[in-house]
Amino acid sequence: MILEVRGLSIHYGGICAVDGLSFGIETGSIVAILGANGAGKSSLLKAFMGVCPGRLRGEILLDGAPLGRAAPDRIVRAGLALSPEGRQLFAGLSVAENLAMGAYLRRDAAGVKRDREDILALFPRLRERLRQLAGTLSGGEQQMVAVGRALMSAPRLLLLDEPTLGLAPLVIDEIMALVGAIRDRGITVVLVEQNASKALARSDHAHVMEKGRIVMSGPARELASNEEIVSAYLGTA
Repeated sequence: MILEVRGLSIHYGGICAVDGLSFGIETGSIVAILGANGAGKSSLLKAFMGVCPGRLRGEILLDGAPLGRAAPDRIVRAGLALSPEGRQLFAGLSVAENLAMGAYLRRDAAGVKRDREDILALFPRLRERLRQLAGTLSGGEQQMVAVGRALMSAPRLLLLDEPTLGLAPLVIDEIMALVGAIRDRGITVVLVEQNASKALARSDHAHVMEKGRIVMSGPARELASNEEIVSAYLGTA
């Protein structure tokens, strides 16, 4: 198990965003975390990365060792990376420069060069856009840059926060297919996604969140095939 959460709660003042969560992420898996806006999904990912501004209680363990209140740079060095909701690219920098920012903490020049080539093989469209400013790309291309930038830190666990938000249907299918390709490269993936049907189709396991709590967990195929669960928690998308 690469990551484990034990009794994790997150409060923003008097508001409880995450309420006593406990679950684990198996190495080599794709795990979907589903739920409506405000369910606590993004707060959970920010807590994993050490950038959650809320008050945290409970434990987050990486490879069985507590992260405690580790600084984000230490967490990245330990093998976690986040592709955030909304992409948050450096719009005035080129695609190549955005990718380079993902490797900011690395000192293995040969490894960085090798990983960049692997990422450009995964996202061949970006090779044609390396000198283009990130802010001028299409939404789908920007998402590829955001994921590629996260991969440049050489993570063992990649957190994807709403990677298909605002994208056209054909682009959504393309991005979701890339999630599987990333796992095939030996990277564990946590996928936070409102498009439940697409996420479940690509995931091994899923957790459904509601008001800061996990209300349903199980193999992704079982959740996707249960009409009552789909109707109550996931909608029909």
